[in-house]
Order: sequence, then C-alpha cells, then structure tokens
Amino acid sequence: MKVLIANKFFFRNGGSETVMFQERDFLLRRGHEVVDFSMLDARNLPSAYEMHFIGSRSYNGGGAGKLAKVADALSLIHSPEAVRNISRLIKETKPDLVHCHNIYHQLTPSIIGAAKKQGVPVVLTLHDYKPVCPSYNRLSDNKPCSDCLDGDFSHVLRNRCADGSLGKSALLYAEAVVQRFMGSYENVDTFIAPCRFMQESIAHRVSEERIKLLYNGIDTEEVCGSGADDGYVLFLGRLVREKGVETLLKAHSKSAMGWRLVVAGTGPLGDVLRAQYNSSIFVGYLAGDALKEMIDRAAVVVVPSDWYENCPMSVLEAMAYGKPVVGSRMGGIPELVEHNKTGMLFDAGNSDELALTLDKLMASPTLRKQMGEEARKRVVAEFSLSRHNAGLLEIYQSVLGN
Repeated sequence: MKVLIANKFFFRNGGSETVMFQERDFLLRRGHEVVDFSMLDARNLPSAYEMHFIGSRSYNGGGAGKLAKVADALSLIHSPEAVRNISRLIKETKPDLVHCHNIYHQLTPSIIGAAKKQGVPVVLTLHDYKPVCPSYNRLSDNKPCSDCLDGDFSHVLRNRCADGSLGKSALLYAEAVVQRFMGSYENVDTFIAPCRFMQESIAHRVSEERIKLLYNGIDTEEVCGSGADDGYVLFLGRLVREKGVETLLKAHSKSAMGWRLVVAGTGPLGDVLRAQYNSSIFVGYLAGDALKEMIDRAAVVVVPSDWYENCPMSVLEAMAYGKPVVGSRMGGIPELVEHNKTGMLFDAGNSDELALTLDKLMASPTLRKQMGEEARKRVVAEFSLSRHNAGLLEIYQSVLGN
C-alpha cells in the first residue's frame, strides 16, 4: 500500500517523531510506499518529497511586525499553504491513506479535511490531548485539568492556560472552535490511542469505536541491558514542572539511605534546581551511547510525572534494559508499570511516599534484579516494536476495508 505520513517535524524532535520514524522505517522495510509531508527545516532527514513541505514556522513571536504576527496567528488555526501543498501531493502520489501524527499549529488539522475531500481515509495518532484540550497537555496553572473534556473550550480562555497569557489563550480557543466548526477531528476515520487513558479521554469527543488502542513499541532485539547495576537512581527528561523532577529531588533530600541520584536533561527549571539542590546531581543532556550507558548501568529509573503522561518511551526503554521503573499514578504510566512486579507506583507529588519507595528498592539489589527481569519479560511480550507494527497494519487494513 501507499501511505502518506504527515508530521510537522521531519527530524527526531521528541517521542512522537520516534514513533513516526519507527513506523515509517517498518513500512519501507515491508515494501510499502511512504510519502512524506512536513515542514522545511535544516535538521530534516532527506526526503524525496521535500519540495512539497511547507515553509518553516516557529510561533515564538520573535521580533515580527504586527501584520506578520496576525498572519502567523491565523495560519496556526488554518494553514492555506499546508492545505494547498498536501492537496497537490495527494493528487500526484495517490496514497491509499493519510496517517497524521503531530500536525498541530504548523500543518494544522485542516489537512485532514483536504485529504477527505479527495476521498483518502485518515488515521491520526494521539500523541497528546489536543482534540479535547486546546492547550494539548491537560494542564491548567501547572495542575492536571479536565475542564474542557465536556466540550466547553472557553475554559482555556478563563483559565489562561497558555502561559497565563490572555492573547495566547484566546488564540487556542479560536483554534479549537474553528477546527470543531470545520469538523477536522470528526473527519478522522480512525484515531490511534497509545494508552487506555488517552482512549478514554478522547472518547469524550468521538465515539469509542473510532479509537483503536495501540501502545508504543520498542525494538527489544536492539535494546537489551547488560545486567549492570551501579547503584544510582536515574531521571531522564525535560526539567519542567509537570515532569515531577522537583518531587524526586525532595524525595532524595528526605531519604534515610542517601542513595545516589542522577538527573539527565535540560529545561527551564535547570538553573533554579541546580541552585537549590546539589549541582553534582545534574549531568545535563545525554544522547547516543552516553545515554544508553547511563540507562544500562542505573539501578532504578524514575518517572515522577505530575501530568497525564500518554505512553512514555522512557518507561518502555527502561523496561527493555531490564530496569525496574518507579512511576507516578498518572495517565498511562500505571498501564505500563505493574506495581510490585515490574516496578512500583506512587501518588504524584507525594515526595514522602516516593522517598520510602526508593529506599525500599535501593536497599535490596535482589528485589531490583527480580523486578528488572520481570520488566524485561513484560516489554518483550506486550510492548515490542514487532507487536506494535503488526497492530498498525491491522488498523490500516481495517480502515481500507471500511
């Protein structure tokens, strides 16, 4: 078959791109044709279709004149360029279906309607909560929020969910209202939800039968741990409030055991946290072999998120390396971590509970080894990349059959 894959970044920018490129590579290996649609960027990987990509847009408001800012704001809601380009690309390549990933703001959901006008079915992977949350992350004032699930998007305006800015929040409200008026999400044939929590959240807007559960996958043949355990607790991720890194740092300071903590990542809270806590804890951004070795030699990986995580690749990667995962009871995390079997769960934001949980694990190398082995078994059985890819093909075939 021929699949047009749409994602606003054509380089590995985050978890959604990791999933997108995994699926793209799989389709190509299986002999299917893939047509790319994205945004121009110097970091892009090569593509035979880049002449159809739209111009680069960042929406950071940097130095543009008032008219340019207005034009940018309007194109965030509906991008005529993206609609024109994808319409032309569909006419030229005649794909069997369009698979959208992270399309918001730059490509906009308007491209869904453009595909449907030409009779091409559309699949959309739900990497975030955008169809039911104009600010996409279900956070309001840095706290988990469900206000807009009932379809009243005016909450984003009242709560000023976009960085506390009335103007930005008004733009997100307008975007949500316009996309509902255009029926963009109503035009999607099948949504792919990477966890049950996401599936249930989006079911507030669309019928459950249109949302297929398909967990993210990881290549368990390529990712395999050495069995090392250097006795440190590891956090990997952006240093932002919703990732719960402050809860972990507080737990570390309360620990009766004084286990070693390593925080790998950068972000807005970096300087503040370094000044408040022992700066030697922070090792900065890691990638490639350095990142792999850091995970492989960890005792425990902690995902202490304060927001409704979807299906974090960091959890699957830790499990593939045979590491027990300590995670908060938020979003899709409890679907991945089996409490007291492959890891342990705690209530988000509860640093006392987290400290006790980690003290228990760090006091017992035998328990860590046992849980790590169970984590590895579970990821191979339920979250392997081959299992994910087989599920993807089933969804494609069901859509094309319909």
